[in-house]
Amino acid sequence: MTGAAPRFLVASDLDRTLIYSPRALALGVPDEEAPRLLAVEVHHGKPLSFMTEHAAELLVELIRSCVFVPATTRTRAQYQRVNLPGPHPDWVPRYAICANGGHLLVDGEPDHDWHADMRSRLAESCAPLEEVVHHLALTADPEWTLKRRVAEDLFAYLVVERDQLPEGWLDELTAWAVDRGWTVSLQGRKVYAVPESLTKSAALAEVERRTGAATVLTAGDSLLDAELLLAADAGYRPGHGELADTGWTGPGVTVLPQVGAAAGEEIVRRLLARVREGELTRLRS
Repeated sequence: MTGAAPRFLVASDLDRTLIYSPRALALGVPDEEAPRLLAVEVHHGKPLSFMTEHAAELLVELIRSCVFVPATTRTRAQYQRVNLPGPHPDWVPRYAICANGGHLLVDGEPDHDWHADMRSRLAESCAPLEEVVHHLALTADPEWTLKRRVAEDLFAYLVVERDQLPEGWLDELTAWAVDRGWTVSLQGRKVYAVPESLTKSAALAEVERRTGAATVLTAGDSLLDAELLLAADAGYRPGHGELADTGWTGPGVTVLPQVGAAAGEEIVRRLLARVREGELTRLRS
């Protein structure tokens, strides 16, 4: 970036942090009191993900005030289905983190040097993807496994009937994976197996280096977001999700009581308030 370094860099997870599927909205109010929703993802003609309209308005203000970075485990193709509100119709984030840090997009285009560097790190730090895929094929029963997927040739995930997972299966998979330099995360109906060195925080550090931002703020809800939250000057997590289920927190992390779409709105509100507070402090000094 040219010119003065931005004061604030804000990186947020997407699913179940900023945007919500219909089953994750958790509106918790009578229909007549439900907030107006904005569809931010459409696939095969069907809306898949939403924000409250007020969250969308706050997000536009946040984007105007900082370098805003979507940070997602989604593949690039899945991420590109998401149409976040911005200051103008053609807005795309200057930076976006996809595939849990395996891809760094710059003005919507992949940074091939970053991707090559990440592949080198993975080759040196963990068991190969093929070994993990084979293990999942052997241990995931088709009776409760709906889909098996490989994402960007970087990691694997299952779509499962969560309430049918055998007792102890997830713990056994986690222990097996840790011995091979991988981590396991259960998010909604998806079980992710991801290399430990494939992290959003590594990609965020690269964005921080390039922008020279003075203050970093983050938000996320899953185990895969823990490093992202800890890498920031301040982080926010909602009252739902994998981290909430385990009671996880960390230095500088604010635990919000809200769940569902209300949590998404509160996260954007808190991020924007922190940015505005910082700007006021700067102007007064």
